[in-house]
Amino acid sequence: MINQDKTLQFMQIAMKYLPEAKDQLDQAGVELSMELIQPFMDLFTNVMQEAYELGRADALAENE
Repeated sequence: MINQDKTLQFMQIAMKYLPEAKDQLDQAGVELSMELIQPFMDLFTNVMQEAYELGRADALAENE
């Protein structure tokens, strides 16, 4: 359940910055669509999950 909650939070963070990313891509001449962005969103959630687990492990190690 915690992974689903974190994934939802990561997606909310990504959606917060999506307009900025779209502007950057538009300026670079790259068209952004939901079909194109889905693999990157999956990659983003994997990166965020791994970063979360690394931070969690560091916090637990500090408390020992």
